Amino acid sequence: VTGYTEEDTMGHHLTSEFITSDFRASVQEVLDRALQGVESANFEFPLITKNGARVEVLLNATSRRDVEGRVVGVVGIGQDI
Repeated sequence: VTGYTEEDTMGHHLTSEFITSDFRASVQEVLDRALQGVESANFEFPLITKNGARVEVLLNATSRRDVEGRVVGVVGIGQDI
């Protein structure tokens, strides 16, 4: 969908480098809330492809928990819409 390779994205910040400026704060909020245990479904936002095109993505952010139920990360699934 985006044209990026693993090497293009690993170690880079999603919201500051791959999200349009008008959606950076709201996408970051969705991810931050998931880190606090508040999951989000069907959040729509634009993503910038490697060649500079804008594609609409539907994001589901799910908290990842350890065996004690503590949030240890986020699983984000984006679908091209």
